[in-house]
Amino acid sequence: MVTAVDRATRCIAGHAVVPQRSFEVLQEVVDQGPQAAQYFSDGLAAYADVYYRSAAYTAVLDKSQTYSVEGDNAELRHYLARLHRSTRCFSKCLKALQRAVDLFVHFWNVRQLRQRTQPNYPVNLVDCVCLRV
Repeated sequence: MVTAVDRATRCIAGHAVVPQRSFEVLQEVVDQGPQAAQYFSDGLAAYADVYYRSAAYTAVLDKSQTYSVEGDNAELRHYLARLHRSTRCFSKCLKALQRAVDLFVHFWNVRQLRQRTQPNYPVNLVDCVCLRV
């Protein structure tokens, strides 16, 4: 799984569900998101070849600049049992996992934007899901 996070809103700006990170996948995720002033990564060599639309790129080996994406990845693992570490509840079907992550990302971003517009009201992830009977 590859994710790109907007630090200001904590929204997931781009994501891909893939078995391993490659240059093509990384370029697609960067292209999905809006133009950023600066990009940070965990130092994987494939990130150095990605085109960042004339923005600065820095590889950081510690978590000092990647804490936003690490936090959102932790939320993904928390809410989606398919992504838990060392679990039996993993997806064998990549398409099913992609759909589950797409759904989560949509409601996660709705929640993050609602929290920014209404900071005095607590917003749970389930509050952003409209249930129709």
